[in-house]
Amino acid sequence: MLFHSGVFLQFFAAFLLLHSLARRQVAWRNRLVVAASWTFYAWWDWRFLGLLVGSSLLDYGLARAIEAAPDERARRRWLWASVAGNLGVLGVFKYAGFFVDSLARGLAALGWEPDLPTLRFILPVGISFYTFQSLSYVIDVHRRRLPASRDPVAFLAYVAFFPQLVAGPIERAGHLLPQFATVRPAGSDGLAAGLWLLLRGYFKKVFVADPSGAVADIAFGQSTPTAAGTLIGVAAFGLQVYGDFGGYSDIARGLARWLGFDLMVNFDRPYLARSLRDFWHRWHISLSGWLRDYVYIPLGGNRRGPARTAIHLVLTFLLAGLWHGASWHFVAWGAWHGLALVAERRLGLDHPTGPVTRWAGWLLTLALVGYGWLLFRAVSLSQAVDMTRSLVRLDAPAWAADALVNLLWFGLPLAALEVWEHRRGSLETRAPAWPAALQATVGGVLLFAILRYWPAGETPFLYFQF
Repeated sequence: MLFHSGVFLQFFAAFLLLHSLARRQVAWRNRLVVAASWTFYAWWDWRFLGLLVGSSLLDYGLARAIEAAPDERARRRWLWASVAGNLGVLGVFKYAGFFVDSLARGLAALGWEPDLPTLRFILPVGISFYTFQSLSYVIDVHRRRLPASRDPVAFLAYVAFFPQLVAGPIERAGHLLPQFATVRPAGSDGLAAGLWLLLRGYFKKVFVADPSGAVADIAFGQSTPTAAGTLIGVAAFGLQVYGDFGGYSDIARGLARWLGFDLMVNFDRPYLARSLRDFWHRWHISLSGWLRDYVYIPLGGNRRGPARTAIHLVLTFLLAGLWHGASWHFVAWGAWHGLALVAERRLGLDHPTGPVTRWAGWLLTLALVGYGWLLFRAVSLSQAVDMTRSLVRLDAPAWAADALVNLLWFGLPLAALEVWEHRRGSLETRAPAWPAALQATVGGVLLFAILRYWPAGETPFLYFQF
């Protein structure tokens, strides 16, 4: 059930009606959210609903056990039970086949041909998101940052909340869980903010991401890559992944605002970043914050000298790469970002000052992120190597000119919108720099573009595969 499908629009309209009837009673509102969220998830494949429910109940019970434990040893034991349970399920469904295949290839390279089993599992949609969200709750209870929930229905609603269930943001319990204990009507401001987020999100998805993805598919499908084709492909995928994932996050926040909930901002105009460090403060904020708080800082962060800091950064981003997918090109993408952040820090480029260095930092950041997208989008390391080598081939494919025109057509309106909101404030907050006539005009243009490019079929969001 995709956000940009007729089925979802009908589903949400029916849910909105029922929610308006039940929202004054917290208990009934939460039961409705759980039932709707489980229905939403089961729509993809009902067989995996048990994983979502089981993971939620496991962490609810283990958090209660941690809080009731008589000593620190018992608290750690229950914490590690949660870590093992969550990461064990994630490892089986997402990584088992990858590690077995990698082991077989490694042994074959040494001249040994083992008869290892071939493991292929269907990846449950959203498993990386809700696993990290539920696990962070248990860790925070263990750290005594919040009490264990006494309301199982509210906790089930927190884990399964359908606007952000399958592609984030990865919400912290300290922010979202208390919202299920109160009734907060959306109000006129919430409805207006939600409408703007929905318009902006659907615009990013149907006008920017899907058409740009078609160009990226052509570029990354070249049998003989060329420099122009590779550069156009990287630019196209950069637009696609931002419009797709950023659009999903906007839609999720818009739906939540209409229901009286507030989800965290997951994107803050990342392509305006002037350093790679700044980029990761703006891109997929919920994941980068999760990795910082639960991986990088526990490893030691930057408290043990430059060498250890570099190791911690690289290890954290290797995990970020693996989180995105069980493939070596995702590992390479994580390593690229980790090593680039280390180099940026050592060279003092992570805090550019002055107009010249800021502009230079912006261009360098786009180049670093762009090459990262090549590694991310490639279907294998060998394709990434071939496309990297193609950058010295100066010939261009026949389709390059048309593709470039298309990218400008889809990308420039998004860039104008992002820069304008960056300078004048977002319509989400009813920025006074937006006169009423301008607000109506921009909203009307976005709505026209959405309806004009509304897909005949259903194109899944990219991050559903993670």
